[in-house]
Amino acid sequence: MNPIRVLVAGLGNMGTSHALACHANPAFQIVGLVNRSPVDLPEALRRYPLSGDFTEALHRWTPDLVCIATYSDSHADYAVAAMEAGADVFVEKPLATTVADAERVVDTARRLGRKVVVGYILRHHPGWQRLIAEARAMGGPFVFRLNLNQQSSGPTWEVHKALMQTTPPIVDCGVHYVDVMCQITDAAPVEVRGMGLRLTDEIAPDMYNYGHFQVLFADGSVGWYEAGWGPMMSDTAFFVKDVVSPRGAVSIRMPDSARSDDIDTHTRTSRLRIHRAGLGDTDLDMADEPGHQELCNREQAFVARAIREDLDLTRHMRDAVRSLAVCLAADESVRSGQAVKL
Repeated sequence: MNPIRVLVAGLGNMGTSHALACHANPAFQIVGLVNRSPVDLPEALRRYPLSGDFTEALHRWTPDLVCIATYSDSHADYAVAAMEAGADVFVEKPLATTVADAERVVDTARRLGRKVVVGYILRHHPGWQRLIAEARAMGGPFVFRLNLNQQSSGPTWEVHKALMQTTPPIVDCGVHYVDVMCQITDAAPVEVRGMGLRLTDEIAPDMYNYGHFQVLFADGSVGWYEAGWGPMMSDTAFFVKDVVSPRGAVSIRMPDSARSDDIDTHTRTSRLRIHRAGLGDTDLDMADEPGHQELCNREQAFVARAIREDLDLTRHMRDAVRSLAVCLAADESVRSGQAVKL
């Protein structure tokens, strides 16, 4: 088969990783890169043409696929423009900054018959796949206890502050973990309650860098998610991943050496503990699990498969909209002080 001609837009941490994944995979041919500001690229990517203008690059290089890893507020517009130009789309999470924009992307994909894959990287991680399978096997209703706090400083804190110009941590990170909750329960989320706090004067007065929310599901399951960014965040209990059911629990157990500023820590499972009530515990060692770049490689391999095998992505897109709706409802609850019905 001819390689899939891909344009990569946004060359921060995630965009660079996705570009490297496409560079290494013979299913793809990178036709161009886009970044609004000058960027220091890895050696492997320096031979590709680089543009500062997405629209110009899209029409000049006419790609088959556009990989979008820009800031969240451009995701929906770039995705729709790419599909209208005849390309399929991979877009980093969150799919959009509003539910209406997320639905606009999905509606465009359906209307034009284009593929849209959203960057839920945990879906491609064998440890998380095993956690979801083990939890589902126990049966619900479930209690979800999930968080990801990041003690960030220096360049990472600058990235977080830039992200918070449009998106609070509980939305940017939360969509991953609400997606996990929804895969385990299969039940619709029905109500969200959120709280948040601005812990720094380095962000806008109407933004907060710490938040948590509770989500209630139609089957009686309940979930808690917490996320905070910044140099003031504690590096204690920054990574909690528990799923509890009447029959027991499945938990990720990280080593004491794990640190919140290590990007690989955000996806690793290290060890799964399966606790069966009254029957004891079983530990599963995940020592050979993939790192961050390998996960991006797997994610782009799935994109190639979705295009070449014409996979049905209806549920994938629906789940992306649903997880975003929960996190945006959490943000609304933080700002209004009221529970939000879905």
